[in-house]
Amino acid sequence: MRARACIILIVAMVLSQPATGLAGSISTAEIVSRTTTAAISCMRWMPVGLCFWLKCSLTGCRVKTSLKVGHYNPDLVVSAYNELGKNPWREIRSVLGLAQKQVATGLLGRLLSVPVDSAGNRTEGSGGHRDHKNLVFREADAIGHPLSTLTGFTAGLVCPSQTTSFRPYYLSGLDALAWRTGIAELFYPASLIPGLREIGSWPLQTWGHVYPRTGWSIQAEEPKAAAIVAQRAGDIVTRTGQAHVYWPVTDPKFSGLKVWSPRPLVEKDRKTGVWQMLTPRTDSSCHVFGRNDLASAAGWGGGRVDPGGDYAWTLWRPYQCCKKRGQIFLTSIDWIAYPP
Repeated sequence: MRARACIILIVAMVLSQPATGLAGSISTAEIVSRTTTAAISCMRWMPVGLCFWLKCSLTGCRVKTSLKVGHYNPDLVVSAYNELGKNPWREIRSVLGLAQKQVATGLLGRLLSVPVDSAGNRTEGSGGHRDHKNLVFREADAIGHPLSTLTGFTAGLVCPSQTTSFRPYYLSGLDALAWRTGIAELFYPASLIPGLREIGSWPLQTWGHVYPRTGWSIQAEEPKAAAIVAQRAGDIVTRTGQAHVYWPVTDPKFSGLKVWSPRPLVEKDRKTGVWQMLTPRTDSSCHVFGRNDLASAAGWGGGRVDPGGDYAWTLWRPYQCCKKRGQIFLTSIDWIAYPP
């Protein structure tokens, strides 16, 4: 409880700061505001069934029931951006940006003599003429959403999130070796077999592949390239035992509640998570990446290009829960499948 009280205090202090700042960046206050604008569409709260509990006392035992609800939680803010240490989330950048750059420089610069340069489109050439190649690199961070810790306070009606606000679950600067080289995942089946773990429908309509989970992509549209690396970061942190440096999103201990947490994130599967763009454009609804936009003149990336290459999304993930009404959980019945 003390930890939650401290986090609430931090949120209140941060939200009290003015929202102005650098172009192409976003503040905690703006993240909260833009997330709440999509809450009705993305949360999808609904009663889904009943839970049955066995409650025993000195006078005997009886069966008690409680309402089972389902909804999506804003678990993570996942950012994809150009320059190491310059996360578009301003408060995170000021706290963690320099540390990320120093760690990455130590890992790659000193150990392997690999330069740590900025990201973006890699180019080559001389004499003022540059040959632009369709190879794009992005840093990516996955941070606990400012609202995630607050979701567990209305016990029984809103399910608590697996994540903790402001906790860094993934920082590509700390995972510099794997994120830049992909050495550990080069020979995974999903890295070798075309069409396996694809964001979209391979081969006619695809944004890119999930594996190997690095910052590199060959996607020509910048917003889609950023979405690919965001999907990869979310894929990593929602699983345990991955060949990366990260903090896995795992089940915490929920007091007073029975909670069904979401499965690991899978591309194109709404039942594992959906995305809401925060910047450079604010979406008022949530979607999965990989939409077929071949028939659209502007495409999915139209109106989403950031001049500085800074992108951020809220990752919403589905939960179910019911309030504890006895010492032993017996079973639950669902009158509707959730997530829908």
